[in-house]
Formats: sequence, C-alpha cells, structure tokens
Amino acid sequence: MLTDTEQIFQKTFSASKSLQRFSDDEIQDLLLAIANEIEKDMASILKANKKDVSKMAATDPLVDRLLLNEQRLQAIANAVRKVSDLPSPAGKLILKRNLKKGLELKKMTVPFGVIGVIYESRPNVTFDIAVLCLKSKNACLLKGSRHAEETNKKSVALIQKVLKQKNFAPECVSLLPSDRKTLEKMFTATGYIDLIIPRGSQQLIDTVRKNSLVPVIETGAGVCHVYVHKEAQIEKALSIVVNAKTSRPTVCNAMDTLLIDKTIASKFLTLLKEDFLQHKVEIYADQKSFSLLKGYPYLVKASEDDFGKEFLSLKCAVKVVNNFEHAIDHIQKYSTKHSEAIVSENKDICEQFMSEVDAAVVYANASTRFTDGEEFGLGAEIGISTQKAHARGPFALEKLVCEKWFVRGDGHIR
Repeated sequence: MLTDTEQIFQKTFSASKSLQRFSDDEIQDLLLAIANEIEKDMASILKANKKDVSKMAATDPLVDRLLLNEQRLQAIANAVRKVSDLPSPAGKLILKRNLKKGLELKKMTVPFGVIGVIYESRPNVTFDIAVLCLKSKNACLLKGSRHAEETNKKSVALIQKVLKQKNFAPECVSLLPSDRKTLEKMFTATGYIDLIIPRGSQQLIDTVRKNSLVPVIETGAGVCHVYVHKEAQIEKALSIVVNAKTSRPTVCNAMDTLLIDKTIASKFLTLLKEDFLQHKVEIYADQKSFSLLKGYPYLVKASEDDFGKEFLSLKCAVKVVNNFEHAIDHIQKYSTKHSEAIVSENKDICEQFMSEVDAAVVYANASTRFTDGEEFGLGAEIGISTQKAHARGPFALEKLVCEKWFVRGDGHIR
C-alpha cells in the first residue's frame, strides 16, 4: 500500500503526462492568472508568512530570507509575468536529417517530466520553481523547509486553485511534507522523479548528492570572493565591496571573503571600516588585516575555517594578499565556483582573472550580487548551478529540458 508521500509522487507523475497536451498559449494564460491571483490574495499569503516569521528569533539572519511583504510579493507577481512572456524551451527542433535508407531523424527538446526541488527558508522560491516548471511543461514536487511551512502551503494552494480553474491537473505542482523522512523517499523515487535540484546550504547539497539515486543538479552554496587588485580605483572598489556584502547578506551571491593587495591594504581598509561600521559588519581578519583594522568594534581573528565559510549574514572574512597569483591561489583553494570578482583598472589583469578563475560567473569591476536569473534577463531561476554538467550559473527556464530523438520510417528494418 502506498504511503501519503508516495501517492503524491504518483499523482504528480501522472499530472506531468497531462501537461504535454496543453499549448504554449494555454500555459501563458495559466501563468498570467497565477500572477493576478498573487496580487489579489496578498493578504492571505502575508498572514501565513507572518505565522512562519513569528516562530523565529528576530535576530536570526534567516528572517530576511523568510520574510515576505507587499513589495516582495509584487516583485514575485512581476517575475511570473516575465516568465509567461518567455518562449517555451520545450518542443524546439535541434537537428533534422534524412538517413541513407530513408529514415527521417529529428532531435527535439522535451521536458524532464517531474522535477523535485529541495530548498530552505525562501518562500519566493515556491513560485519561481512552479512557474518555471509549468512554462517548460514539467511537473514539480516541492520540498520546502519547516521554517516556511505555512507560507508554502498557502502559496501552493493558490497555484493549485488556478490550475483547477484553467483545467490543468492541480498535482502539476505538489507540496511535500517538510520532514526529513520525505527526503529519504525522494532519494529513492527513481520511478517517479526524473531530476532533483537542491537549493540551499552546502550541508543540504552534500546530503542530496551523497544519498540520491535520482540524478542531481547542484545549486545554491556560494563562497564568493571580491579581490581588490593594487591597480583598483579605490572609490569604485569600496562601492563594489560594500554592495556585495551588505545589499542582501543572506543570499548566495553575497561576498563572503574580501582579498586586498598588500600595497593598498592600509588605505583601503581605513576607508572600508567606516562603511562597514554603518552596517555593523563583523570582520574575520587574517593577521595582517587584523592589525590594520585595530579599533574596529566588530573585529575577530579569523580561523582557517572562516575562509571557506558561506556566512549568509553581515559577516565576512578579510585577507591581505601579496600579489595577483596569491589571490588566485586563495580563490582556487576556497571557492565553491559560484561567483568571483576582481576590481582593477588593469584590463589585462582583469582578463587574466576571468580566464583563470574557475567559477560559474566571473566579474571584472562589478558586484557579485548580479548573479541572478532575472538580472541576466532569464526570468526567475531555479538556482545558481555550481557544477559543469548540463547547466552552469543561473539555472533558469532554458535548461529545464533535455533531448529526445524522433525517428520515422515506413517498414524499415536493419
């Protein structure tokens, strides 16, 4: 006898097949209706979100990731509309040829089928994943965290309501229980789930990668560096570093480690600590930068572990490097291959950095905070892929398909 979770798997699998019968225009109409319903039902979503937020300590840095307000909900609705306007990646002709014996051969893009996404705390991800999967004609199984349980329940109920209204199977988007046992069931659901995408901490990603029998695409964890080269323009570098750390510290594209060339370290850090003080940034400093930052009230001596840490808060590591090669070596050792940046007026050095650093996104004279599907014009995203197979960087609509061969004959045998 099937468990409740297995019944959800089965219903979502069946729903994924029915999705193929709908036209791109019908799916676009569905997504627009979801956007309208978000705007119409903001009060109910915010009420559910308030219940989730009330269970957390006000000082917990995860509150910012969990919190919804009217502005954020409006941004979600706007993002849904942007996705609705994008061309579907499914059903595209990649190759067509006639073989010698007269067989007609085509290669097309097709949906994966059922995509399971495991994510933490951020309720906006529920809408992002649902609409991206629907647009690409994939069904999805959503495994959110207990911290966002009420918000996720309300959000999926809203989406399923619109699916029913538009004559789609409501199980095209399904919410799974938030307990750990559900994870274990997802890992072995090879008959129902075609792909699992973890989005969250390195611990979550490692757990999924090590235990899942279902194919996995990793997204999320970022230990992002900004390297201020000796030929950096100081004011430009300050602006980039402060933005990369403080504009939204709880997201994966925020700066975690600042590297500074020793020839400008004293001048740069003297100015930076004034900006960081306004935001109460806690600095984990190596020996050299610790001496240069003396008197800064939120100063801690860094341990080795601090240079490979994704802080997800108003904390960052700082290290003074001897030269360009020293900076590259440090990034190579500690990077999670998410987003890495250099600030320099030397164009050749910038090009060398971008060529040599192995990361999904590399920047010259820009904040790492731009690593985002919507910022890159891709619409909403599933996450930031840090691996090299299938998708890398902002993992958005265009990558939610695989390939399928179609061969037509007339009694051909071999």
